[in-house]
Amino acid sequence: MMVLTSLFAKYRDKERRLEMIHKKKFLSGLVALAAVFFIALPVSAHVTVNPSQSTTEAWETYQVRIPVEKDVDTTKVTIKIPENVEYKMYEPVAGWKTTTTTDDNDKVVTITWEAESEETAIKAGQYREFTFRAQNPKEAGDIEWDAFQYYADGSIVEWTGDSDSELPHSITSIAKSNVSVDSHGHSHGTDEATDDDTTDDHHATDEDTEHSHEGTNVNTILSIIAIVLSVVAIVLTFIRKK
Repeated sequence: MMVLTSLFAKYRDKERRLEMIHKKKFLSGLVALAAVFFIALPVSAHVTVNPSQSTTEAWETYQVRIPVEKDVDTTKVTIKIPENVEYKMYEPVAGWKTTTTTDDNDKVVTITWEAESEETAIKAGQYREFTFRAQNPKEAGDIEWDAFQYYADGSIVEWTGDSDSELPHSITSIAKSNVSVDSHGHSHGTDEATDDDTTDDHHATDEDTEHSHEGTNVNTILSIIAIVLSVVAIVLTFIRKK
């Protein structure tokens, strides 16, 4: 009888040890899952200026997308206009006041959208888009959009870093175009250029905007896939150890 009791006690001890190991592995898996989730989530949460690609001297319509990453309302947003970009006009947004600042040469250097009331502020889990029109520089290259996001609690997030930083600014790549544009937005092609070329440029700009939105969707899908794979790996590990 004593032998049976001893064997049973050893068996129970082994079961408890195995149960503790399984719990530790399960908790470790949950931590890993949380890490994957919080690393993947910010991919689509940056302030962005679209399109991400355009052409020299084009009169471009830019869209500024402002997501709210905190549990606090966003009440104001300021975009710094690059030195070689000529700001033209903005699209009014109901419930938001739009203002600009200029330098000594009357060139617009910043544009700011500010909520006129608490009700029109951007809430947690929401985003809003603001639109303005500007003329691209004459030279090809990248233009950088520094952005400043103001929250209701007084905090400010400065989206002014490089592409690999924690708070990157948005970038638009400007490619050389064979179509010149005057100050009134009228296109003038070269000897080889035709009206079809101008039309293609406009289509390319629209496609760039679509690709930019598609890029955000792809990032979100990849984040979800990463989370699902992590859950599957955790479940398989737990089952194998049983």
